[in-house]
Amino acid sequence: MTSALEDYALIGDHQTAALIGRDGSLDWLCLPRFDSPACFAALLGGVDQGHWRLAPAGSGACTRRAYLEDSLILESVWETADGTVKVIDFMPQRDRAPDVVRIVEGVRGRVEMLGVLRLRFDYGRVVPWVRRSDSHHIAVAGPDSVWLRSDPAVHTYGQDFSTRSEFTVSAGDKVAFVLTWHPSHEPRPRQIDPYEALDHSLKDWRAWAARCRYQGPHRDAVVRSLVTLKALTYAPTGGIVAAPTTSLPERLGGVRNWDYRYCWLRDSTLTLSALLLAGYREEAAAWRDWLLRAIAGDPAELQIMYGLGGERRIHEYELPWLPGYADSAPVRVGNGAVGQRQLDVYGEVMDSFHLARGSGLPAERHAWQIQRAMMDFLESAWQDPDEGLWEIRGPRRHFVHSKVMAWVAADRAVRALEAHPELPGDIDRWRVMRETVHREVCEKGYDDTRSTFTQSYGSVELDAATLLIPRVGFLPADDPRVIGTIDAVRRELSHDGLIRRYTTDGDHGGDGGGNGGGNVDGLPGSEGAFLACSFWLADALVLAGRRQEAETLFQRLLSLRNDVGLLSEEYDPKSGRLLGNFPQAFSHIGLVRTALTLAEDRRAD
Repeated sequence: MTSALEDYALIGDHQTAALIGRDGSLDWLCLPRFDSPACFAALLGGVDQGHWRLAPAGSGACTRRAYLEDSLILESVWETADGTVKVIDFMPQRDRAPDVVRIVEGVRGRVEMLGVLRLRFDYGRVVPWVRRSDSHHIAVAGPDSVWLRSDPAVHTYGQDFSTRSEFTVSAGDKVAFVLTWHPSHEPRPRQIDPYEALDHSLKDWRAWAARCRYQGPHRDAVVRSLVTLKALTYAPTGGIVAAPTTSLPERLGGVRNWDYRYCWLRDSTLTLSALLLAGYREEAAAWRDWLLRAIAGDPAELQIMYGLGGERRIHEYELPWLPGYADSAPVRVGNGAVGQRQLDVYGEVMDSFHLARGSGLPAERHAWQIQRAMMDFLESAWQDPDEGLWEIRGPRRHFVHSKVMAWVAADRAVRALEAHPELPGDIDRWRVMRETVHREVCEKGYDDTRSTFTQSYGSVELDAATLLIPRVGFLPADDPRVIGTIDAVRRELSHDGLIRRYTTDGDHGGDGGGNGGGNVDGLPGSEGAFLACSFWLADALVLAGRRQEAETLFQRLLSLRNDVGLLSEEYDPKSGRLLGNFPQAFSHIGLVRTALTLAEDRRAD
């Protein structure tokens, strides 16, 4: 039976991450990087695709669990008829090799424990050869090698192509398991001391969380979201993945299943803003530097997403041997949207560098040259249709959000030259572009009859992305057109009080611009409420002076987090289930931004 997404907790080492269920089963882990093939893929199939369960024999879900303080160290507790036991799970920041540490500690009575390790490399497809060497079990297949040891050693045996461990713990007993991956052609990596690693990890996380500048009423939620964003950061480059998972469905049993283990430019401004406002300048600078390296090159070839190191080739293909989460097929690796044209990313990149410059981050000498080249390209390209923010797989359109972000690009270029007249650039030309884009959006992207901005020129569909119009400064928050858009989005895109990105049921007609009816994204079926969009609505309400409505919505969104404070991409109010890839950076960025926006509004009173 498939576990609900809210049953999972996250551990990681800033280069990859694992999901562990309430039942003590580690069901997802890619090694050695976020985007590597999974060696535990039960999340997308079942235990035969690889998992590692460590729990009391015959038990189900744990009694309770929590992260230790403001860390990514998970403690799960089982209270049984025979006694109480806890399991501490974490991944220490790596030296060279990635390690998963699982420490079993007896609390009361005597508890019989059972560990079942079923390694399956290449997303559940490859069964490794397992052998013993001294106190280790070694699994090898092709390029992958995994070493498992326990301290002290416990009774371990093979059964049904798995490695099983049976042992009993009494109050005060501790047994530590360490699983280490390394390339199979290299020597065994240095062994870590699991208890020293635990102490160091806890101290590191405690010190990191203490840097958070936010001290408002939602500090616990904000810090947990920031810890999650830190966990989704690929430390060697500073890139932040959208999620550590692939193909978790936007609708159970549906086909809207995508790989999110990459870095999106759409997240850049919101991520940078959240990190800077929360006091994490080093992380913000690392993200800015990743962004600068990734976009270097021909502006016409700017992609919407890149690999962890800025890789450009992210070929999409399917894994037919995996049935998918809750039988939601296909399971995909890679993301074909990488080849789409999304003109909004130029505005997001320009806004990111504007924000970085204004915050006092050390300037990069060649950054302005890249920005000028982007503006030279965008001056004509902004008039073209594109696939838009949401990576539609239908025909290109003149999306309003894309045009608004083209205005943002021109506006930030103008403001850069106004603040730094020594920089080279044609400010008059960019002012003309800014005015032209603004006029066109207000003429072609606004529906006077319904008093709202629409999804695309001539369309009757709405788009939650238009909620960002006051945030980016396109119009003031008290402008009647902004107020009308807020109310229209709440009216037409609400799903039990939460916000969908856009309509997917095709119940509106064609847009009069050759786009026809049917789903705008070219895909069958529907999806849940998009959590980031719901946070955007809360932000827009605050900016429009409707703080009580924003507070109510924010509290509702906080209640959707699972027991350890994690959010996925979407939520289905009917089933009460989290949907989409998990945990989702975009959702946690939204949480942090809304908490900070509410705090700023309170200080302004």
